[in-house]
Amino acid sequence: MIRSELIAKLHEENRHLTHADVTKVVDAIFETIVNALAAGQRVELRGFGAFTARSYEQQAGRNPRTGEPIDVPAKRRVYFKRGKRLSDRLNQRDL
Repeated sequence: MIRSELIAKLHEENRHLTHADVTKVVDAIFETIVNALAAGQRVELRGFGAFTARSYEQQAGRNPRTGEPIDVPAKRRVYFKRGKRLSDRLNQRDL
């Protein structure tokens, strides 16, 4: 499912809201999650999962094409740990 499909599905289930209102809500949720992760906070959606930003230090790597050594810069990546309800649903267990 992509963002536009999510918006369409939410609009379909909430006809009292305009398509523009649903778009604003979805964008606000995503923006809040991104801002929290950028600030180093953990975002937990009970039953769904938790997002955290993990830091990785600079490391040495190799160019796979030439074999030359290169420095891979330090970076932060998003890590997602699924919640129990999501895990159970994916594995077809009773809820």
